Amino acid sequence: MEKVKHIFTHKADKSQIPTTDILGVNIADINMTQLMAFTVENLEKLKGDYLCVSNVHTTVTAYEQEQYRQIQSSGIMAIPDGNPLAVVGRRRGGKNIERITGLAYMKAVFAISREKHYRHFFYGSTQNTLDKMCENLKREYPYLNIAGTYSPPFRELTEKENNEVVALLNNANADFIWIGLGAIKQEVFMWEHQGTVNGFMIGVGAGFDYLAGNIKRAPEFMQRHSLEWLFRLFQEPKRLFKRYLYTNTKFLWHIFIKRK
Repeated sequence: MEKVKHIFTHKADKSQIPTTDILGVNIADINMTQLMAFTVENLEKLKGDYLCVSNVHTTVTAYEQEQYRQIQSSGIMAIPDGNPLAVVGRRRGGKNIERITGLAYMKAVFAISREKHYRHFFYGSTQNTLDKMCENLKREYPYLNIAGTYSPPFRELTEKENNEVVALLNNANADFIWIGLGAIKQEVFMWEHQGTVNGFMIGVGAGFDYLAGNIKRAPEFMQRHSLEWLFRLFQEPKRLFKRYLYTNTKFLWHIFIKRK
């Protein structure tokens, strides 16, 4: 995250989206209906820009890392993927703020893609996951226009590789570029490529794994009561235990004890 960032001016009017400050991150005060309307109306202007799907982990990390905080707030918006962010946002006066998961946003966009003729590119994860996801998508959305997929190496790209990736994304001429690298890596990728690619970039974290069937969604009652993290922890304890222990505790401390 030490690379020099080019100057980017949003083509879509960012001032249309009210925000609520949560630990220094401007979380969009928005619901799914409003987000979809904004997306459809402004898609051509959104190409080259990015959207962050924010949760407790990314928000606490942004609070502690100034540059990542800038990245979280430098896209067109950061939507509240985590239910705790939506709850805190409403308590702080957000009139419309509702939880919008990256997966829900993907499915909402897929649902209108037949009518709108949207093209989709999927960047990230493993080739096996991409293949399984695309197979499932073709069954559920047979009309979906998949412009391409790419599984990058699990390391920083060389300059040559990066140039090839930019060319690949631009040649695909996709309306939406779904980024599944996981936080913090996906947000850094979008920030570094803001203004250099033709499509609208959205970082969807584990969205590819859900669509591929690698992991399952929590039951509705757990989602409603901000317990989806616990369900995820049961599925991936080794990877998520330390993260949840640290960031969830920090979030509660800063929000409810220190009143940040």
